[in-house]
Amino acid sequence: MRFGFSLRSMTALAEKVGKEALALSESERAALVQLLIESIDGPADADAETAWDAELNRRLREVETRTAMGRPAETVFAEIRARHRR
Repeated sequence: MRFGFSLRSMTALAEKVGKEALALSESERAALVQLLIESIDGPADADAETAWDAELNRRLREVETRTAMGRPAETVFAEIRARHRR
């Protein structure tokens, strides 16, 4: 597995912890990643999950009632690529 950083650029303690973390199971590493991200970003917004549920339900209703205006994925991806080339 390749990362955008090297364990050699870390402190000795971080290198030791990193090597030990890589020996964990996939689910343990995922839980550790979540813990580390929360330690940097802070806890998730308590209202975020409720807001996302409401947004997903709104979009689902639009699809079910055929009021959503869909676009081909190829078109959307081409537009995104064009924006990032600028």
